[in-house]
Amino acid sequence: MRKAISGLAIAGSLLPAFIGQTARADDFYKGRKIDIIIGYSAGGTYDAIGRLLSRHMPKYIPGNPTIIPQNLPGSGSIKAILTLYTVAPKDGTTLAMITRGYPIEPLFYPDTAKYDPSRFNPIGSTSREVSVGVVWHTKPFKSLADLQERELVVGATGSTDDTGRFPMILKNLTGAKIKVVQGYPGGNNVTQAMEAGEVDGRFGWSWGSVKSRSRDWLADKKIRILIQMAHEKAKDLPDVPLIMDLAKSEIDRQALELAFAPQTIAWPLVAPPDVPKERVTLLRRAFDQTMKDPQFLAEAEKLAIEIDPVTGEEMQKVVVRITGLPRSAVDRALALTTIK
Repeated sequence: MRKAISGLAIAGSLLPAFIGQTARADDFYKGRKIDIIIGYSAGGTYDAIGRLLSRHMPKYIPGNPTIIPQNLPGSGSIKAILTLYTVAPKDGTTLAMITRGYPIEPLFYPDTAKYDPSRFNPIGSTSREVSVGVVWHTKPFKSLADLQERELVVGATGSTDDTGRFPMILKNLTGAKIKVVQGYPGGNNVTQAMEAGEVDGRFGWSWGSVKSRSRDWLADKKIRILIQMAHEKAKDLPDVPLIMDLAKSEIDRQALELAFAPQTIAWPLVAPPDVPKERVTLLRRAFDQTMKDPQFLAEAEKLAIEIDPVTGEEMQKVVVRITGLPRSAVDRALALTTIK
């Protein structure tokens, strides 16, 4: 009986402190604003998602603060990342939409990405992503086996973009005959070049984007999907090979896990380091509720933004996992992405 009374007494003594913490967290945002820094220019998907969240997320944050999006492009969102890491207030009043590659940039490019990704506080991602490699229907490529026999020419915006890196990973991993033609201004230009016959295909193309923006091509079988590139297969592509299954060794598997980790946290909303834990939790739960909001979902559908949410806790596990991989995996991933 004494033990039970003692336990109740302890719980009772902790209750006021817990209530006090909750009250302070709930009161903090009343009458305040939250800035969302968007690490890319206006008009792209990162921008569209950041602004969509700014319209719907406030209703689920106690105190109903105003959320104000602002673009800060530069160096593939590195400028926004460093601003969030070093300059932004660490009180939960500044968030950022940054590159999905933020956990791996310091591993690949330590001279420019001078930050510790594990110190950020992930709030959530509106979806995970699967990239696909496709070829135009008139080209003589029907499976990955054909890439061992004849050269596939794909278009790319650059060597560090998915359209450049992802085909090189397949080439360096399997010996596939792939030629990457760089210099296209954007992904849409690569797609147009494929349609015009300038190149055979496009790799590193978001499956969500294919379904929303090129649904007619899918319906009319104008493109063939040869491979999908992510940690896991898309649910609606059960029969298309997954690049993770092509790993021949543990070090290759780790390198692929590292290279494609950004696909799991495709559209990351993050808070700076050192934000009080109760506010991080509050923001994460507000994000989670927003992902179920009917008005949010309706507007996302109208904007052709796919919603398959990843929680902040899930994102953090991905970051911890890949930043803990051995240096040999990082070196192998760098070797796989090098254009040869």
